[in-house]
Amino acid sequence: MYQAPRGTTDILPEDQDYWVFLEEKISEITRLYGYERIETPVFEDSSLYTRTTGEYTDIVQKEMYTFEDRGGNSLSLRPEGTPSVCRAYIQHGLQNKPQPVKLYYLTSIFRYERPQAGRYRQSHQFGCEAIGDADPALDAEIIDIAWRLYQAAGLQNISILINSIGCRECRPKYLEALKGHYSGKEEILCSDCKTRLVNNPLRLLDCKQPKCQDITDSAPRNIDFLCDECSAHLDKVKEYLVALELPYQLNHRLVRGLDYYSRTVFEVQPEDDRAQATIGGGGRYDYLIEELGGKPTPGVGIATGIERIILNMKKQGVEVPLLPSPRVLVAYMGDEAKKQAVRLTSDLREAGISTVNAASGKSLKAQLKQANTLGVSYTVILGEDEVKNSTAVLRDMTNASQEIVPFNKLLELLK
Repeated sequence: MYQAPRGTTDILPEDQDYWVFLEEKISEITRLYGYERIETPVFEDSSLYTRTTGEYTDIVQKEMYTFEDRGGNSLSLRPEGTPSVCRAYIQHGLQNKPQPVKLYYLTSIFRYERPQAGRYRQSHQFGCEAIGDADPALDAEIIDIAWRLYQAAGLQNISILINSIGCRECRPKYLEALKGHYSGKEEILCSDCKTRLVNNPLRLLDCKQPKCQDITDSAPRNIDFLCDECSAHLDKVKEYLVALELPYQLNHRLVRGLDYYSRTVFEVQPEDDRAQATIGGGGRYDYLIEELGGKPTPGVGIATGIERIILNMKKQGVEVPLLPSPRVLVAYMGDEAKKQAVRLTSDLREAGISTVNAASGKSLKAQLKQANTLGVSYTVILGEDEVKNSTAVLRDMTNASQEIVPFNKLLELLK
């Protein structure tokens, strides 16, 4: 038998309550903050990601789904949202609109990862991007959006971790100090960190391998190497977070896994599960638009995994409103009654009343059982006598009482 590919999952009707709840909250919150929705293609030119996400990042080296199309072009399924949004910003001249341009997306992403709780090879991501302004208040606003969503989702015991990884001016000095700290310790490092030491030393701080932890714990702190501008930017971000009453912790080891970040980076994590269950994260990317061929344009954004949010909601016992079930079921006996049932069902739907027809070929007892299973409020019963007399039996499913109603009064009564 066919099954969903490894690392993917079906979102069944009984799972949809959480999804619809979160989608509605996302729509409400983004509207409050003035963010507009954007949709980008599910695949892009592969170089969009190798150039921005980073040639030596885990995403590009190990996780991207890349293929060659019939025209010989190298394309990749979207492993994250920000590069596509920035490409669209340049392509469609959004720099000519009032800045910052505030965009959000709710989309699928694809990464060839080891499947685990809340992390799939096809997953769903909500992200916000504020492009065109370097104001540190926007960094705080982006974090505030995420926090407001997590609060709306009922999540408790979560922490905001922030850091600054500097800019083009001050980061090189820190990287040299970091390389110097790891120099001579190569034989202790895991295979990934040996590669990172040469190609992407900042990611050394992100390693979770136990044998690398002692070296990482004693590594120099990047905040000690920040230039005056980066230091002032971080101070302002912290000021605004305090003004917004957002609890945060400064974590000098936080770097994120994408090459385009500069200055502010942040993550939101459950306090009891920090090892692998980051719910959301993001940061500032002031060089990304320029890297893609646009004019120098600052930006900041966040992405959060929907599956991760739902996983934590269920862990914490958060309940969400159930999706509304049909209000009316139309039961029938005989061909003429079925014709009448089809017409009545259409009229009720036209009037805005959620209605279903009973399953065909079933006894009246079975049709009433179906009504109970669906949880409808009323069942309309049509048979030969009802068709002849232009009436219907209206059954209240909450107390099993019923009455005969003239057909021309039925719609008004149900409304």
